[in-house]
Amino acid sequence: MSAQLDVLPLYRRMTADDLDAVLAIEDRIYPHPWTRGNFSDSLAAGYHCLIMEIGGEIAGYSIVMAGAGEAHLLNLSVAAGWQRRGLGRELLRHLLELARREAVERILLEVRESNRAAQALYENSGFSRIALRRDYYPADHGREDAVVMAREL
Repeated sequence: MSAQLDVLPLYRRMTADDLDAVLAIEDRIYPHPWTRGNFSDSLAAGYHCLIMEIGGEIAGYSIVMAGAGEAHLLNLSVAAGWQRRGLGRELLRHLLELARREAVERILLEVRESNRAAQALYENSGFSRIALRRDYYPADHGREDAVVMAREL
């Protein structure tokens, strides 16, 4: 069971000025983090790049690509010091609310097959497994499969 949310975060759009802090979080929480180029490209493409802030500190962020009634959750991350407080669930709840307002009908995502905690978060939020993408993610010893999940809104 996850921790109860004890503080309400603020949300804002991610900017290029946030990238150093976001990359520091990525490097700390992932063995194969996104690059500056991945984030810069997402900003330049006009994806929904969101910062979750608590007390002026970046506690989490997300990247969502949306169009034609469908959205693809590309990245949802909570900084190491803020994990296990319900912030991942809160960030996902906020994204689902935004998607509904933008008439998104379906949200898709990929998650590492080994990331059971993230899969549980998504399943508990109404996502279902719909496929497996073989060798999707880089891994320490080759490649790792991705579980593809979807939720209808």
